[in-house]
Amino acid sequence: STLPIIRGSSGINAEYGEFQTFQHYFKRINLSTMAAQLTDLNPAYSPFFGCMGAASAIVFSSLGAAYGTAKSGVGISAMAIMKPDLIMKSIIPVVMAGILAIYGLVVAALIIGKVDSAEKYSLFASFCHLAAGLSVGICSVAAGFAIGIVGDAGVRATAQQPRLFVGMILILIFGEVLGLYGFIVGVMLHLKV
Repeated sequence: STLPIIRGSSGINAEYGEFQTFQHYFKRINLSTMAAQLTDLNPAYSPFFGCMGAASAIVFSSLGAAYGTAKSGVGISAMAIMKPDLIMKSIIPVVMAGILAIYGLVVAALIIGKVDSAEKYSLFASFCHLAAGLSVGICSVAAGFAIGIVGDAGVRATAQQPRLFVGMILILIFGEVLGLYGFIVGVMLHLKV
């Protein structure tokens, strides 16, 4: 079909008939409702930021968990050559690193549950969800680095001096709590919407 011919500012002459204003024309082609709902506060791109928040939460949390697991696993493997009976006792850093990915998964699931079409999803909500995903994700990366480095050195040292075990666990807890802080802030940002 051809484009409508615009006659002055008062009407549109098209195949669909005479319309007195542009608004009548948009109602006929069912765009006025969409134009009314997509405003500066609900732009068409607002779901993008919410989806990026969910992706950031799970991707960065998984990166932190993967690094912590890999680095700690190297230390456990090296230690187990000499003292294989300490493997189960030394697995704690790997478990703590895996918890970081759960933080990201929970926040990503909360965000995905709220993301909607652009007409119903405000820019404020999308920015809050982006900030929530970034807070839990980047804090989990930091915690994963701390857990990985401490876990690697800690299990090797514990194999030589068993009294270091309690100190290693305390340091790991303080590393893990960095991810927990990001998780708490992410949930609080999610609840602002």
